[in-house]
Amino acid sequence: MRFINYSLILLYLTTLANAQSALEVIESGSDLNVLYRNEQSFHGFLSTRGWGFGYRRGKHITAKLKALFEIEAAYLKHPKEIRIRGISDSKSNFVYGKLNTTMLLRGGLGTQHTLFKRSDRKAVEIRATYFIEGNITFAKPYYVQVLSESGFRNPDIIKYDPNKITTIDSIIGRGGLLYGLEEIKIYPAITGKLLFSIEYGNASYKIKAVEVGLIADYYPVALPIMAKNPAENYIITLQLAFIFGKKWF
Repeated sequence: MRFINYSLILLYLTTLANAQSALEVIESGSDLNVLYRNEQSFHGFLSTRGWGFGYRRGKHITAKLKALFEIEAAYLKHPKEIRIRGISDSKSNFVYGKLNTTMLLRGGLGTQHTLFKRSDRKAVEIRATYFIEGNITFAKPYYVQVLSESGFRNPDIIKYDPNKITTIDSIIGRGGLLYGLEEIKIYPAITGKLLFSIEYGNASYKIKAVEVGLIADYYPVALPIMAKNPAENYIITLQLAFIFGKKWF
């Protein structure tokens, strides 16, 4: 009878030790075979037309397929923008020919497919991601400083108009960011994304990834950014992003 009791106690202690050991492996993130069903991440990105940052929330549908929600904020510039050093007292740079400063908000749903799964902690995981999103772009008129009758000390701050300002010498600096806020116009758009990411790192519950991809925005009403350049219905950009986040059950 004592032998049976000792055997049961030994079995219980062994099972408990194995369970604790397995839990420690999971919590340390060293077990790559654990499937975390939920994740969230933040990312910052640079693109051929600007920069921005965003947030993602994901949930596994299958072992290799995730459903994602994303929201982003970004600054959008024109490829022909050239910053010029101003000669006003503030020495603020300006862009000659710029009609609007543009910022955008995107949000939508997508899916992520695992193409190559990590085999060990020193390996990487390669994934493809697709998004369809709504896009609201805010276009604020661009204001500049021009010489007034009192000279450099009290310049006039006016909205850039290519019909009134015909030479670059007329401008001595950029107007303040608050000028033109009441004149903001909204341009809605539809965005499609094709992204490829490489996830790395030693802990399976942490997200560390580098992402590259193609972004396409369609504006039903063309978006004007620069004078002497046509307003754009289609904007296609390349993007490089750095992603950090976490996973959980």
